[in-house]
Amino acid sequence: MRKSLRWLVSLSVLIGTVGSTGVATAADTETDATAVADAQSAEAQSADIKDRILAIPGMSLIEEKPYAGYRFFVLEYEQPIDHRRPWQGTFKQRLSVLHKDTGRPNVFRTSGYGLSTTPSRAEPTRIVDGNQISMEYRFFTPSRPQPADWSKLDIWQAASDQHRIYQALKTIYGKNWLSTGGSKGGMTATYYERFYPRDMDGVVAYVAPNDVVNKEDSAYDRFFENVGTEECRDRLNAMQREALVRREPLEKKYKAWAESEGATFNTIGSLDRAYEAVVLDFVWGFWQYYGESVCSEIPDAATATDDVVYDTIDAYSGWSAYTDQGLEYYTPYYYQAGTQLGAPTIQQPHLDGLSRYGYQPPRNFVPGDIPMKFQPQVMRDVDDWVRKNAHHMLFVYGQNDPWGAEPFRVDKGARDSYVYTAPGMNHGANVAGLVPAERDAATARILEWAGLSAPTVQAAEPLARFDARIDKKVDEDVERGHGLRP
Repeated sequence: MRKSLRWLVSLSVLIGTVGSTGVATAADTETDATAVADAQSAEAQSADIKDRILAIPGMSLIEEKPYAGYRFFVLEYEQPIDHRRPWQGTFKQRLSVLHKDTGRPNVFRTSGYGLSTTPSRAEPTRIVDGNQISMEYRFFTPSRPQPADWSKLDIWQAASDQHRIYQALKTIYGKNWLSTGGSKGGMTATYYERFYPRDMDGVVAYVAPNDVVNKEDSAYDRFFENVGTEECRDRLNAMQREALVRREPLEKKYKAWAESEGATFNTIGSLDRAYEAVVLDFVWGFWQYYGESVCSEIPDAATATDDVVYDTIDAYSGWSAYTDQGLEYYTPYYYQAGTQLGAPTIQQPHLDGLSRYGYQPPRNFVPGDIPMKFQPQVMRDVDDWVRKNAHHMLFVYGQNDPWGAEPFRVDKGARDSYVYTAPGMNHGANVAGLVPAERDAATARILEWAGLSAPTVQAAEPLARFDARIDKKVDEDVERGHGLRP
């Protein structure tokens, strides 16, 4: 190809200098330039996809992992620490590309947390049978500037990270783009759309919380008063209460465990605070990831031994969640919750007289040497923009998910945008779990936004079959773990 290009260039020069009159015309020159450009484009298209990606300035390869039918690359991309002042330094941000074909649509996925280096497909990727680009959120290790200026961790800076990655890869992946993510990833996709509404052709946001007014959390209280059956709610509340009634003997067990594991409590301040935080997460965590179908597995609190109460709380909340070691990875999330995103606070009347701290604020989960100041206007701005300006946006929630108590909504100003709720589902809600009419409508919108043909859209069926080796289960496309986090 290189020899052919050199020959074409030589020929164009010859034609340009020795025309019928011996003088090159403007038309000749334009034709020659087009021919050279076409040849260069053809040569670029024939290059290996890895070489094309790595030709992007600032892009470097960490590793390639093979998977049948795909190429999977784990990459680093050089990003400005501050997109408003790019001359003030850069950092390396991880991303991955699950490559199928440059002629297919593209899905830009983020969890809002770290990056998995195992090949996987999000639901929209399977629906459109496309390529998938996944991004590690800034300040999650190792995508953290050194030294870390935490004031540069905000939703605009993160959206600008996505924008630059999109701009860089759009030169290779020229078909339609959709952004997606679950939970904090759904929030991330929404914020990206708010700041860069011309980048994506559609947004699919799963179980994305929308804490518009941080101090007003009564929606969560109403949720816990009505979710599931009264029998199940009473069983959970009794176990949670019992863990605080038996605080003294159970904290001895907790202390022994912490000493054996080398766990410390400097960030939250004390073992007692960590103990209560874990116990208070118990009911929330149960509904977020489990639900009514396993409620019968919760032991009867009145007859349970100390060991059974201790182990039950551990199973659903995790005693490690508020240790220094458990909090460290999630510092960027708690920082954002305490500066822009907000965090829920719920009333738990069944714990009156037993709870010493209530729901603790995000400030308690971030090292004290990192300054934080809450910005109440940020979420109000996003909520207002989505209500009035949403275009090609789809929000999916689970009926029994606590985080869906404060959802995004679309008003009259929105266009071709929807909010659906999957009955009986929790934090793993997805399009497949919607009632049939809404499932088909949502699938059709995703296919159309991806730029696929009318017959494909009308069929409203995912284009790729489910593959358990690479497709996430219903409840795995969100950051799953212990602690009160989306």
